[in-house]
Amino acid sequence: MEHALSPATLAELRRPRPYPAVSVLTPTHRREPDNAQDPVRLRNVLAEAKKQLEADPAVTKERRAQVVTQLDQALTEVDLAHSEDGLVIFAAPGEHQVWSLARSVPERVVLSDTFLTRNLVSAQAAERPFWVLSVSADRATLWNGGGDRVREAVVGAFPMTRAAENFDPERQEQIGDTPSTFRDERTRAFLRAADGAMDAVLRGSPRPLFVTGETTALATLDEVGSVVRGAVHVPHGGLTHGTPDAVWQAVRPAVREAAARAVRQITGELEAARGRKEFAAGVDELWRNAREARVRLLAVEENFRVTVRDDGDHLIPAEGGDLDAREDIVDEIVETCLETGADVRFVPDGTLGDARGIAGVLRY
Repeated sequence: MEHALSPATLAELRRPRPYPAVSVLTPTHRREPDNAQDPVRLRNVLAEAKKQLEADPAVTKERRAQVVTQLDQALTEVDLAHSEDGLVIFAAPGEHQVWSLARSVPERVVLSDTFLTRNLVSAQAAERPFWVLSVSADRATLWNGGGDRVREAVVGAFPMTRAAENFDPERQEQIGDTPSTFRDERTRAFLRAADGAMDAVLRGSPRPLFVTGETTALATLDEVGSVVRGAVHVPHGGLTHGTPDAVWQAVRPAVREAAARAVRQITGELEAARGRKEFAAGVDELWRNAREARVRLLAVEENFRVTVRDDGDHLIPAEGGDLDAREDIVDEIVETCLETGADVRFVPDGTLGDARGIAGVLRY
């Protein structure tokens, strides 16, 4: 199942396709007893997708068979034993994808000429993604972080390994020659290349960066590089060949401190915006401003959900079973704000006080 949403992947998912491109969404659960219902709900929502394909006169028999085959193949790839909070299946003639999300989704089936991506976009933003670069004298490993986990990222030039060149860092450490290792010009050139490779990654996918390594390695990287100077340094060696859990345990305190610092900054910006009359709150006000590209900063409490319907002038509260109910309006607002260049941040529940779970700073 897929987890990481890169800009290139998102662009590919949004590419128009021959009708029908089917998006199937269902909430899932991480723990018992709630996860006992997941297999039944998944089978039911897939059955509903097939029913809609059967009933749609715009779908030919041949194309329906192709999409059903893709849905069946996708089902075999679902691993409910390792479920998160939401599951999304995309299927079209000749292709399918299965996405596991650390954010709940409404149960729904959508037939269109593009896949429904707003829930993926919102889930990624909610995870507050970050990069971890682990360096040593002979290797640079990149880790993709988000939520409470990291996994190795094979992207760009990473992982990078320095050619041997009669180089034995373990022996040099044993004889106490580590400092000279990082004064060696070949080592410095390798770390300079790692900094350049990191710059390329950040240009394509900007996010906070944490760098791990021995103290001497971090100091040398600061001397020869430029991108890593603005990163958070975590003095912890041995992680270029480490496990994801070892890397997460090493960076977790720094990641959480950075998150807390960001929350303080966001609340300060929101308070200042009130005084300038550039403040907006509530789904109706934020939805209208988002569509007009007026939102500069959007803050959303992590578990904020609301179901609404559009009465023509405003969004008003609705029940989930209402025919015209919009259960993922929060995710719609998040995606719209991101598409118009806003900075979107998720904050702990209760952070926004009387702002009713969602607030923003307006551009004008």
